[in-house]
Amino acid sequence: MIGDITETKQCQLKDPMDLFHSGQVVKICAPMVRYSKLAFRTLVRKYSCDLCYTPMIVAADFVRSAKARDSEFTTNKVGDHPLIVQFAAKEAQVLCDAARIVCPFADGIDLNCGCPQRWAMAEGYGACLINKPELVRDMVRHVRNQIDSPRFSVSIKIRIHEDLKRTVDLCQKAEATGVSWITVHGRSVEERHQPVHYDAIKIIKQSMSIPIVANGDIKTLKDAENVHHLTGADGIMVARGLLANPAMFAGYEETPLKCIQDWVDIALEHGTPFTCFHHHLIYMMERITSKQEKRVFNVLSSTSAVLDYLNDHYGV
Repeated sequence: MIGDITETKQCQLKDPMDLFHSGQVVKICAPMVRYSKLAFRTLVRKYSCDLCYTPMIVAADFVRSAKARDSEFTTNKVGDHPLIVQFAAKEAQVLCDAARIVCPFADGIDLNCGCPQRWAMAEGYGACLINKPELVRDMVRHVRNQIDSPRFSVSIKIRIHEDLKRTVDLCQKAEATGVSWITVHGRSVEERHQPVHYDAIKIIKQSMSIPIVANGDIKTLKDAENVHHLTGADGIMVARGLLANPAMFAGYEETPLKCIQDWVDIALEHGTPFTCFHHHLIYMMERITSKQEKRVFNVLSSTSAVLDYLNDHYGV
């Protein structure tokens, strides 16, 4: 919990922009509800992931409730950097207040302008913000004006409009206000499983001076390289591909047993709740287990049963 960190100077905070100036494509773990928490971030960082996001946190709840802060945001002083905290927000001052709370412990914040879930859009969060460029600009400007640290990044994650000119306009307005980089999920709000519009990401990249991160349907390191070549993006953000194979960025085609062992060790060390511990293993083992094995493994109901199974079947 952030409350555990008493001396902010001990946090090894980094400037995330250094990654984008390195000349290498930045490999990023996406914000994933329930999944991109400290233990999983620790795992993917062992396997060549450069930058990690927290799951999306509702800024208003985070500012208002100490309980929400303790349950939603956990980090540590040493290895969990660079770290971006993603917020859902619709009011500039609320986003600023949330940013101020995490500033001593994280390397930047990201404003979610891409979540297409009905509840988020009904509340005025997520993807509905792509239709409110002035509000996005206002929120970015407020954070920039109120956070003193020059190395603290402020980014946004968006979906695209049917009319791409509107997306380019949104991005240019955000750039003019001092946004650090923009992550583009190459689908519109209505699209779920349709092909990703990498051509749209390329057009956005060509229209901007700041870094652009490509997101959507990237499941292997080869996919990441292909999307980089297709779009010219400065970074590649992956969600489900990393759930299925946390060692993806290190070039593994499927989850190696060493990675499964690392997850067990990290999860036990962090006291990861059983459901989360088990779900991650189900994802990781999807490609390396038979249907019969899945039927047994996926219904195991305790940590000890999972550990026994892994030891008996895989020597882990």
